[in-house]
Amino acid sequence: MRSVRARAAIGATLVVAVALVAAGLAVLLVLRANLIDQADLQAEVAAREAAGQLATGTPYEDVELDDEEDHPVQVTDEEDRVVIVSKDLKAVTGTGASGVTPAPSASAGATPSPGDDDDGDDDADDDGDEDRGRPGRGEVSSDDPDFTDGTATVGRTTADYRFAAVEATTPDGVTLTVYAGAPLAAEQEAVNTVRGAMLTGLPLLLVVVAGVTWLVTRRALRPVEGIRREMAAITASEDLARRVPEPGSRDEIAALARTTNETLTVLEASVERQRRFVADASHELRSPIASLRTQLEVAEAHPELLDLPGAVADTVRLQVLAADLLLLARLDAGEKPGSATVELGALVREEVSQRAGDRIAVQVEVPEGGAFEVNGSRGQLSRVIGNLLDNAQRHAEGSVAVSVAADGRGVRVEVRDDGAGVPEEERERIFERFVRLDDARSRDDGGAGLGLAIARDVASRHGGTLTVHRAAEGGAAFRLWLPRPS
Repeated sequence: MRSVRARAAIGATLVVAVALVAAGLAVLLVLRANLIDQADLQAEVAAREAAGQLATGTPYEDVELDDEEDHPVQVTDEEDRVVIVSKDLKAVTGTGASGVTPAPSASAGATPSPGDDDDGDDDADDDGDEDRGRPGRGEVSSDDPDFTDGTATVGRTTADYRFAAVEATTPDGVTLTVYAGAPLAAEQEAVNTVRGAMLTGLPLLLVVVAGVTWLVTRRALRPVEGIRREMAAITASEDLARRVPEPGSRDEIAALARTTNETLTVLEASVERQRRFVADASHELRSPIASLRTQLEVAEAHPELLDLPGAVADTVRLQVLAADLLLLARLDAGEKPGSATVELGALVREEVSQRAGDRIAVQVEVPEGGAFEVNGSRGQLSRVIGNLLDNAQRHAEGSVAVSVAADGRGVRVEVRDDGAGVPEEERERIFERFVRLDDARSRDDGGAGLGLAIARDVASRHGGTLTVHRAAEGGAAFRLWLPRPS
């Protein structure tokens, strides 16, 4: 019951069962209504045939009742006395009277009604009958007959009938009601046959639906089982180079397999980058720590040989490297950049003002009165600008400039130098961690290769970008773009 196959089979079976039951009930109701309409028509025809004979003055004993077994007839007068019944009619219900024996006073149809007279007032009597809704003399009612359900015993057989009641007035002014029945046995038999067929076929059809749904779902989910097994194997082996099988279909399962493989690719790259990060960090930390230890050991044995400035420089370098590694670790852990409002123009002026002793003075180009506000972490954005200025100072020949300007829906900060620039094929690689293009230079001059990587990571987490281009001065131009607050 917990499997998708079982739930899909049960759900499809229930839906089909409800639909078939509803459709079956509708078919039975329509079939029964049509059969009853046919019975009503047969009963009305039989009733009007007998009523027509009575309206023309045919004596009671001469009225011809055809198909008396299929269409039993009972005729009553205005006082609900039985005047005519079909041959062999033994009992009847659902008509105007339950009697099946004509009343002794019923003559051959010549007895006038109590209201008859011989003074020639026939027209008045006719008008009175019409006023009371009864047919006139010698006429059959044109109104729709009343239909009732009942039973009739003809001979020794008792069955259900549908009775139609039609009024007719004889030439003598006697209003009679003719009840003629039509058998309902055919209707009941047809309905029972259809019902039986439905009750027999419904379970078989539901079994077929459940079986087909089970097989189709099983076949459709077979690739999912392959994906699950491969993922379990990858988890057990910790081999992120493996990939789950991708089915040849273009359905949702194939999309799931492709997305899973893409996720594994990203995860493999992330893990590999993390491994390289740990290895490179260990390598970078080893050098200043070893140098600092050597100097301290020499100073312990020969205090007069202590290189105090060198020890301080190694300590500072070790402190900066540790701070960079901790910041990268926080960024990789998903640290939120914050939502404080930072004015980039003021932040750039503040950062440059703290660099009065730099090798090359920094030219600041910030329009007066401009509003260059962004949302984010002031400390992280200050670190980005500082790293870009450090990089420009390291490679510039004689000039470093920083500018702030509006750029579309954001703010652009550009740091330029007049150095050798960055080759076009290396413009993405320099943002990788621990990458230094000049392998021949010393670590003291070149740094650990984390400044630009940190700058790009911070820019990305603030919803911005950091790219490098060729500056007008001939060197590199680093462009930091950050979105304005929405």
